[in-house]
Amino acid sequence: MSIDALPMLSEQSPGIAVSRRSPLSVLPALVRDPLQALPPEVYREPLVYSRVANRQRVFLLKPAFIQETLVRNADALSKGEDVRRALGPALGQGLLTADGAHWRWQRQSVVPAFRHEKLVGLLPAMISAAERTRDRWLAAGSGAPIRIAHEMMRTTFDIIVETMMSGPGGIDVVRVERGITDYLKPTGWIFALSILNAPDWVPYPGRGRARAAMRYLRSAITGMISERRRSGEARDDLVALLLAAADHETGRMMTDEEIADNLLTFITAGHETTALGLAWTLLLLAHHPEHEARVLSEIDAVTAGGPVRSEHISELIYTRQVFSEAMRLYPPAPIITRTATRAFPLDRFMVPERAVIVVPIHAVHHHAAIWEQPERFDPERFAPEQARARHRYAYMPFGAGPRICIGSAFAQMEAIAILAVLLKAVRLLPKSSTMPAPVMKVTLRPTADAEMLVETRS
Repeated sequence: MSIDALPMLSEQSPGIAVSRRSPLSVLPALVRDPLQALPPEVYREPLVYSRVANRQRVFLLKPAFIQETLVRNADALSKGEDVRRALGPALGQGLLTADGAHWRWQRQSVVPAFRHEKLVGLLPAMISAAERTRDRWLAAGSGAPIRIAHEMMRTTFDIIVETMMSGPGGIDVVRVERGITDYLKPTGWIFALSILNAPDWVPYPGRGRARAAMRYLRSAITGMISERRRSGEARDDLVALLLAAADHETGRMMTDEEIADNLLTFITAGHETTALGLAWTLLLLAHHPEHEARVLSEIDAVTAGGPVRSEHISELIYTRQVFSEAMRLYPPAPIITRTATRAFPLDRFMVPERAVIVVPIHAVHHHAAIWEQPERFDPERFAPEQARARHRYAYMPFGAGPRICIGSAFAQMEAIAILAVLLKAVRLLPKSSTMPAPVMKVTLRPTADAEMLVETRS
């Protein structure tokens, strides 16, 4: 059948799972936790169609459908209204939110900062930041309680500002971290209002605090950029790369606002997602001591009982498997959305123009047709042979397609370094006998910042 003859995907399409939930049930769930607003069918069906408040949504779960859409039809997709409303006020038109030629230029500008040889050179700074966290914990004494998500965000933020900005300068690190949390907290309201096509000015709980946080974040970053321009000091970091970036077609350079957009993108997305992946990993290991013992054995064998060094990180294969499995169970970015800018073919149908495409990564990672016993914590899923046998789009903690996270290799290298340094020195005990429930606030967080107890390893 030719493309022109394909029927348009709709709720009448034969053989398609259709979710018929009323706005009265979906919108409160969106406000509480967007994961709860997902149709239950997404955890067992390959494709789900939904219409809420007259907006068509197509949920993709089958890896081949995800690849067909995000890779082969990438030019038919934009980031869409949900992303613009939720992240645009803070991130402007940076790498995460921009579309088209503006996105491509910015992506090309930052590629040199994420080449493998550059990342390997950043490992000593990553290890040093982890050692500062370790020393802070040890100084507090055995049995001291810590808030694990907060501690990991502090550590990864330390790494971001050191490696990407050559230090925090005059930026208040604690206030920036709090500002990011304040900004993301009410995003469920933004998603709900977006579905209703409500104007941007409609108030919602937490809006004033979120906007105040956004103003501080932008003012802190733009002030640092202005100072770097004024001083003209030569540094080898992301800020210097963005200051020197020029569009290869027009020669236009980035304005301070555009540089701020991208730095805020890397600060928020770059440290928050890795920190949460680490928090979930440490919680899982505390609840699965048999896997923790195997990680410790590997770290001891690779380091030969000495300090963790840069050359050790690539050899920590099982530690990487553990982190990968934690990111499967608790993907820090649990949902991807796009909007179709034109109709395009998918399987036996045409996806309509203006339909919202949803890839619920959390559901893909927990899908009964893709994973055996999907709720079980099993790092062996990521042993090299098993990983090679799996469809590329069955596992997407860093997104997929041309817009896959440019910092994925940075994040994985950073996470393994932090795990190796911390686990070698301390044992973390959970204060609760059960894992905390996840909640989505753009990223996937523990419902409460789970406390753990630090014990010094002999």
